[in-house]
Amino acid sequence: MPQRPRFPSRLPPLAGSSPVQPDESTPAHAHAWDMRAIPYMGDSVGFSSERYRLSMIEQIRLSGVEDLRVLQAMLKVERHRFVDSALRVQAYEDTSLPIGAGQTISKPNVVARMLSLLLQAPIYLQKGLHQRVLEIGTGCGYQAAILSLLCKEVYSLERIKELHLKAKSNLRPLRLPNLHLLLRDGAQGYETGSPFSGILSAAGAEHLPRIWIDQLDIGGRLVAPVQNQAGRQSLLVIDRTPSGIKEVIMEDVHFVPLKSGIE
Repeated sequence: MPQRPRFPSRLPPLAGSSPVQPDESTPAHAHAWDMRAIPYMGDSVGFSSERYRLSMIEQIRLSGVEDLRVLQAMLKVERHRFVDSALRVQAYEDTSLPIGAGQTISKPNVVARMLSLLLQAPIYLQKGLHQRVLEIGTGCGYQAAILSLLCKEVYSLERIKELHLKAKSNLRPLRLPNLHLLLRDGAQGYETGSPFSGILSAAGAEHLPRIWIDQLDIGGRLVAPVQNQAGRQSLLVIDRTPSGIKEVIMEDVHFVPLKSGIE
């Protein structure tokens, strides 16, 4: 069995492709991580998260995730909006936190890592934008909010009604017109919105649902945690190419298990 690369492992470059460069309209100070150049989404009362968000982003960058698009999007979204008020002081630590219904909000580092992998999809490198992206597991809505800043259209599925309603409440003040929250069984994907240029799962499957791959566009990429031969979870990156499916196993991760059915 081949040795899995250590974090932050990188995928080999695609033949004939070049990375998308940051938008030229990005303020020069944004490249130096000047928080004043990055407006955040919303207006939280009684809590200023600027220095905490900046510290979080620095930790993510130092861990090896350097995609400017991802870092800027995460700077704009206040993570403390998506956790209970009692956990607000921990919102910008690199840790998962409970959000109810036995689920958690993923570590910021893991969110950044998966988003950066998604933005390396062949179709993204060709067109400079994901047209439609499917998120499996809305949870509290944090990752969905970030995705909405990186993609033209986002469909986010949540099977637990309590969390679906919580995400709607968390996201309503942000007024994100390109984000669609659906109460659905994520294991079945969302055929109505397919094909997707990107699919991102926030739940770990023992066996990756084939229907997800079927709903992936040519040139699209799927990033999901799956159980490996050792019984742990690893990130799996799947590209659907004109000649077939390409799979790459990345570093070990830990996510809540993927389940079926509406609760």
